[in-house]
Amino acid sequence: MSIYTDKSILITGGTGSLGKALTKFILNNYPEVKRLIIFSRDEQKQFQMAQEFPHSDYPQIRFFIGDVRDLDRLKRAFQKVDYVIHAAAMKHVHIAEYNPEECIRTNVDGGQNVINAAIETNVERVVALSTDKACAPINLYGATKLTSDKLFISANNIKGWNPIRFSVVRYGNVMGSNGSVIPFFIKKRKEGVLPITNAEMTRFNITLEGGVDMVMHALESAWGGELFVPKIPSYKIMDVANAIGPECDKKVIGIRPGEKIHEEMISSSDSFNTYDLGKYYVILPTVPAWDLDEFVCAFDAKKVEEGFAYNSGSNTVWESVESLRVLIKDHVDSDFNI
Repeated sequence: MSIYTDKSILITGGTGSLGKALTKFILNNYPEVKRLIIFSRDEQKQFQMAQEFPHSDYPQIRFFIGDVRDLDRLKRAFQKVDYVIHAAAMKHVHIAEYNPEECIRTNVDGGQNVINAAIETNVERVVALSTDKACAPINLYGATKLTSDKLFISANNIKGWNPIRFSVVRYGNVMGSNGSVIPFFIKKRKEGVLPITNAEMTRFNITLEGGVDMVMHALESAWGGELFVPKIPSYKIMDVANAIGPECDKKVIGIRPGEKIHEEMISSSDSFNTYDLGKYYVILPTVPAWDLDEFVCAFDAKKVEEGFAYNSGSNTVWESVESLRVLIKDHVDSDFNI
């Protein structure tokens, strides 16, 4: 019997790229779930997703229109829900720069609403999705996600008698997700020109499957308060451009508002509370609600060196032009070819 047997799971932002990948994974691997609820505010995306996952084939699935900004609606949606995966967010950096209040209301206020609703409705476990831009943020989106991370981690201190566990997963760019660079370049190569913000730019790279694995790991293994970080490769933006459009002109257009040249997922300041779990790093709360020695023993956790930082520009593992082409064909566009 798995921890999902006869359990109800809700995914906020469930119609997004990762939400749909999680839905497919859970329904195909854990058909014993009682309910899988897709919570989002876009009725058209829910309609389209319902065609992909028809109730006749997946009787566990439910669709629930709502916005994480609406606490009362969340409380209604969370009734008799056991596990929540919080994937709803306003995520485009440059749009957040020009619409700061909207970004704060969704990413910060919405996150706190998820916490309050989960505590009040006796949800058992909550996993919140973060981003590499939340580490040492220089843009509003990153700042709101860092705030959200802190809220979810601190929620383990305010839950009182409630045994609920809150944890966070932080990762880099999800390959092929909505609005990401690879599908954008595939579309633009038809025009013969690929716009490059900065030729030195690097990013962490994770597949949708890798993101799903990480969320499920946190859901199953978290003690409460952990921030999980995957060990993943980086890529150079020029390698992505050359993998997709080797014959295209690469036009440097300059960095957009709020962008970094390189991204971090663990800063040197985080190193004092960071442990190596093998497949993942984990940043632990300064004052965990459980015994640290027991945690270290249970997961064979090894403390990283003081001053350790995990940066896309100084990463030791890199994708090449050739490996990127294989990944694009396998995970983004099966018809992709050069």
